[in-house]
Amino acid sequence: MRFILLVKATKDTEAGKFSGDMDKLLADMATYHEELAKAGALLAGSGLQPSSKGWRVKYSGGRLTVIDGPFTETKELIAGYTMIKVNSREEALERTKRFPNPMGEGADAEIEVRQLAELQDWCPSDAMERFRELEALQE
Repeated sequence: MRFILLVKATKDTEAGKFSGDMDKLLADMATYHEELAKAGALLAGSGLQPSSKGWRVKYSGGRLTVIDGPFTETKELIAGYTMIKVNSREEALERTKRFPNPMGEGADAEIEVRQLAELQDWCPSDAMERFRELEALQE
């Protein structure tokens, strides 16, 4: 089972500011990710640049529109992510509880955890078979 841990953005992360002890936070994050890697659970993880450096693609009424950042609703934005592979939802929850506060000790922060949809979760079809072939190429 794969899960993604989404670190929610704040006004400070969007402004490129951090008020806590950045060295301690980075050390704690490195330790956490090293533990995941040693357990064979780490698939990927990274921080994201502020939304001012990004864009959104919107589809509406048969049209495609590109909207440049920044985006004002920080509660809808992601500041970083960690992707893990574990044996159960319970294991994912336990590993998530060990995630260091991404905004620094004592700061308000939120991490959303979502299970990734696996190919077997979808109905069999020719299109899904193409995705299976793509997955095999990535291994």
